Amino acid sequence: MPVLSGSEPFAHDGSDDIGVLLCHGFTSTPQSMRGWGEHLAAAGITVRCPLLPGHGTRWQDLSRTRWTDWYAVVERELAALRERCRSVFVFGQSMGGALTLRLAQRHPDIAGIVLVNPSVTTLRKAVALAPVLSRVVPSVAGLGGDIAAPGIVELAYDRVPLRALASLRRLWTVVRADLPAVRQPLLLYRSAVDHVVEPVNSQLVLGGVRSRDVTEIVLADSFHVATLDHDAPRVFAGSVEFLHRIHRERVEEPV
Repeated sequence: MPVLSGSEPFAHDGSDDIGVLLCHGFTSTPQSMRGWGEHLAAAGITVRCPLLPGHGTRWQDLSRTRWTDWYAVVERELAALRERCRSVFVFGQSMGGALTLRLAQRHPDIAGIVLVNPSVTTLRKAVALAPVLSRVVPSVAGLGGDIAAPGIVELAYDRVPLRALASLRRLWTVVRADLPAVRQPLLLYRSAVDHVVEPVNSQLVLGGVRSRDVTEIVLADSFHVATLDHDAPRVFAGSVEFLHRIHRERVEEPV
C-alpha cells in the first residue's frame, strides 16, 4: 500500500558527534515527530525517524504486524546511527516511548533518552480483552488526535486493530519487567491532561528505572500528542539542551 502523504519517514545527516533516533506512536506516523526532527536538524544534529511497519497506510496493515516488527526497525536504525555518531540518543512519544525504553534496556551505550507521554500500561480494563475480542472484532475507534491546539491534525488511523493492540500489551509487559535495566540519563515530558495515556505510565517509568540523571517536566498546555501541541517548542528546546549537556559530559569524562 502507498504511504499516506505526510507520513513518510525522514532523515537528516548532520554532525557525527550527536545522532537522534525518533520513535513515533501507535497508529501514528513520523508526521507527529517531524517538527521535532526539523528542530534537531536545524541544530546540526543527525536525525532518523522511521515509519514503523503497518503504519501510515491502512489500519488493516497494522493488524498484520506485531511489536517485534516495530522494534526491529528502530533497532536497525539505531545500529546505523551508532556506527556514525559519537553519542546517540533515542526520543520517543507514547508507544514510541516504550520502544525507546526497550532500546535503552538492550543497548546501555545509548547516551540518553527523552520520553513524551510514554505508554507502558493502561487502566482501560477492556484492553485486557483485546486478544479474545480480536477474534471477532477486528478494530475499535481510534485514539489519535488528542491535541489541545485548535486546527492541528495528527496523521493517525481512525481505527485501532485489536490484534496489534494485543501485541502492544505484550511490549508493555516486557518493558515494565526490565525497567531497572534503564540507567541512561532520562528527560520525561508528561502532559497534565492526557486523554490517551494515564499518569500511572510516567509513574511506573520514573519509579522503575535506575537512571541517576532524571528530570520530569509537566506540560500544562498540551494533551497527549505534545509534539504537535502548544508545548512543542518547549519540548524541542529542552531536548536539545539535554542532549548537548549529556554529550558534553561524556566527552569530558576522564578516560
